[in-house]
Amino acid sequence: MLSSESNKSLVGLIYRAAEQLVGIEQDPAKFTPSNTRFQRGSSSIRRRFRTNEITSTPPTGVAYVSTPVMEEDEAIHGDFYLLAKSYFDCREYRRAAHVLRDQTGKKSVFLRCYALYLAGEKRKEEEMIELEGPLGKSDAVNRELVSLERELATLCKNNTIDPFGLYLYGLVLKEKGNENLARKVLVESVNSYPWNWSAWSELQSLCTTVDILNGLNLSNHWMKEFFLASIYQELRMHNESLSKYENLQGMFTFSNYIQAQIAKARYSLREFEQVEVIFEDLLRNDPYRVEDMDTYSNVLYTKECFSALSYLAHRVIMTDKYRPESCCIIGNYYSLKGQHEKSVVYFRRALKLNKNYLSAWTLMGHEYVEMKNTPAAVDAYRRAVDINPRDYRAWYGLGQAYEMMGMPHYALHYFRKSVFFQPIDSRLWIAMAQCYESEQLHMLEEAIKCYKRAANCNDTEAIALHRLAMLHRELDQPEEAAFYYKKDLERMEAEEREGPNLVEALMFLATHYKTQKKFEEAEVYCTRLLDYTGPERETAKSLLRGMRIAQSGFPSMDVEHFHP
Repeated sequence: MLSSESNKSLVGLIYRAAEQLVGIEQDPAKFTPSNTRFQRGSSSIRRRFRTNEITSTPPTGVAYVSTPVMEEDEAIHGDFYLLAKSYFDCREYRRAAHVLRDQTGKKSVFLRCYALYLAGEKRKEEEMIELEGPLGKSDAVNRELVSLERELATLCKNNTIDPFGLYLYGLVLKEKGNENLARKVLVESVNSYPWNWSAWSELQSLCTTVDILNGLNLSNHWMKEFFLASIYQELRMHNESLSKYENLQGMFTFSNYIQAQIAKARYSLREFEQVEVIFEDLLRNDPYRVEDMDTYSNVLYTKECFSALSYLAHRVIMTDKYRPESCCIIGNYYSLKGQHEKSVVYFRRALKLNKNYLSAWTLMGHEYVEMKNTPAAVDAYRRAVDINPRDYRAWYGLGQAYEMMGMPHYALHYFRKSVFFQPIDSRLWIAMAQCYESEQLHMLEEAIKCYKRAANCNDTEAIALHRLAMLHRELDQPEEAAFYYKKDLERMEAEEREGPNLVEALMFLATHYKTQKKFEEAEVYCTRLLDYTGPERETAKSLLRGMRIAQSGFPSMDVEHFHP
């Protein structure tokens, strides 16, 4: 593998060679004296040694891209395009745009405009660092957007723009806040050339509701299926997303990408056991993979698999230490060990590598909550929702932070946002219920509604049923309380769990059924309480004596005779 310096040196040699190529005398057989230097399409040497170019689609926001192939006039295959492309690959965007300033081919126009866009983005980032620091906010904008919008709008109006130009036009419109027109332009781009995933990705970011998605006029193509699978995941339609990816897997049987997306969909459905199996299989097939492994680390963190997470962290360090995903995995490892300060260091390192890395902002907020640094936690969570307003984890984190600050009304607002985006997560409903239970709010009926939703969402922590029983008991609703105590008792028995909650349920049910004169049922619960050695045993004896008296009208025998 080439080192970073060796790679830069090699790319530099390529563009130096391109500069010399441009300096070769024109081919008189092809060009007349009236042709200017920047109108020349090629040289005789260039034609003799022309080879097929390797092509790929330019990803959004990534500077180093290969040029997409489109059918063009012969002129665009010239030496000046090659020189501009070499400058572009070296991230000298304004030099690339300058070289192509007189070129009119669609491919050249796209590269020139895209180079100007990236030059504007580069300058914007520099201004952000100068004004607020590497992780701060600022009002810096891309100063190229206005001129680019004007030029691309003219090309679009004259129908002299290709699908890649439409993609860039849509990107500019999105940055300018004209989302409706941006969607229309991007739809036209993907319908004309469906293999540009960058255009699909930008279109996805503009589809924030199912209604907007259903309103898109998309042509049928297998790339549309990838788009729908991805956007269903973004819109929290996890089962629909999983179904799409599983269908695509029938076509792309050995695709590691699809396998990873299936794992992420199941992760969103909290099917952690299956997710772990998928990622283990993925790493066997692709042992040096770093992409998506941060999701795997989240699963291992949730399951508290110390050794597996330690091994994964070591693995990614040896593969690529300075990837945002690698830093995130190491941060999760230190968080699981309780070393929250060290964890924050790695999450901040991930953000230096990619300031828009959503998971790092959210997880860093969680660490600040653990460190009781609520102002820093709030700032981290707010940065996360700025990047993705649909990130339920960040909204949940904001709710937690404001609850810690004793501001339940604000906390409730953020908890509501979190359950709106992830209504199947019992933890979010429980957090909102506990907020309703706070002394300032004391809205117990609302809390009961939230606990019911949590109980219906596979409450793995077994909190909702017990709280429902206690709240109904507090509201003097014994029948409802008995119903939930019985359900909670059944669950504890099925999971073979012991503890104070089990004793509490037995005590309440024994007392409740005695009061209801259902002595047989009450005796069952009392008999179970006799297995304990604490005060509950004496209470059970007293209840049994009372029931014997009530049933016979005479003092009963010692209850010890009824329990071996």
